[in-house]
Amino acid sequence: MKFSFALVSCLFLTSIFSALGQTPEPSPGAQTSVADKGVASEWDTRKLLDSLAQQAEHLKPVIDQVQPDTWQSNGASETYIAQWSAAEAQLKYLLASTDAFSRQPERLPLGLDAYFRMQALESSLGSLVEGVRKYQNPALAALMQTVVAENSTNRDRLRQYLQDLATQKEQEFEVADREAQRCRAALLQQPAPKTKKVAHP
Repeated sequence: MKFSFALVSCLFLTSIFSALGQTPEPSPGAQTSVADKGVASEWDTRKLLDSLAQQAEHLKPVIDQVQPDTWQSNGASETYIAQWSAAEAQLKYLLASTDAFSRQPERLPLGLDAYFRMQALESSLGSLVEGVRKYQNPALAALMQTVVAENSTNRDRLRQYLQDLATQKEQEFEVADREAQRCRAALLQQPAPKTKKVAHP
């Protein structure tokens, strides 16, 4: 008896789905459900990311007002120039990664990249704001802090979404692994093919 084509296909497709991070259709008796795990819908996620990006764009005109190259005459360190450049770069990276994640909100690596870009931007601005307050304009420093704080709610919502998405992905991989185990077990239960005896003259 030959191996069942359906079983071989099942094992093959399961391995493909596992590699791609997708979930194959579970068997009728499988006790699995990944559709309803509390993960926000794509529409809600895109709305969140749009809000995060729009709020982040409000930082650009504020950062543009910072002039760390003029602070050295007042005894400021040159590192403020590097921090200012880093903040500008991180803002561009954040907007780009947020846009990429908005187009594929199911891709966890893209979401993590956007979140870490946001953290890097906040870190750069946190170091820069002290220089702005001391060497340029306390009111501008307060404005920077206010604009950053206004996006904190979006940041927290993004973190929660990523946690929910990671949980769902883990559950999907568990489903794929169980399906692969089921297919392998079914294949092992198949009898070995019989070999035809060759008649000798």
